[in-house]
Amino acid sequence: MLEVVLPNDANPLGNILGGKVMHLIDMAGAIAAHRHSQSHVVTASVDYVDFVHPIRVGQVIVLRSHVTRAFRTSMEVEVKVYLEDYVTGERRQTSSAFVTYVAVDCEGRPTVVPRLMVRTAEEKRRYREAMERRRWRLELAARAHRRYFENGRNLRTARNLRTE
Repeated sequence: MLEVVLPNDANPLGNILGGKVMHLIDMAGAIAAHRHSQSHVVTASVDYVDFVHPIRVGQVIVLRSHVTRAFRTSMEVEVKVYLEDYVTGERRQTSSAFVTYVAVDCEGRPTVVPRLMVRTAEEKRRYREAMERRRWRLELAARAHRRYFENGRNLRTARNLRTE
């Protein structure tokens, strides 16, 4: 996916807004997930996004995405972001992220996705690493959800005490 960075996409310093980059990461990743699953997809999670180099107004932002692993109803997609200076032709990676998408039917229910066929040594490595990231993600999500629901229960209890 390619896009020219225009002034309305930039902050006062002339660099693309981080939120715009995140939006483009989600779009590029969703396209790869959609093509693989041949269904609608929804974003389930995004791993860390670091902004290593700014992308300036007038430069081209290039996003490359590919599915690294397909699970039962979800897929991990790696998205790499590059800047390309159209005058010099210089291309430099600026960020990357792993995004998890869930395939859904027309009513929003999760649906099974096709297996990912991995052939090269590089694809096999990414496939193995995706399972490690998934375990880590699920562990972090479980902890966060426990804290969220515990805090929610604590807030309800505090409100009930105040009204009694």
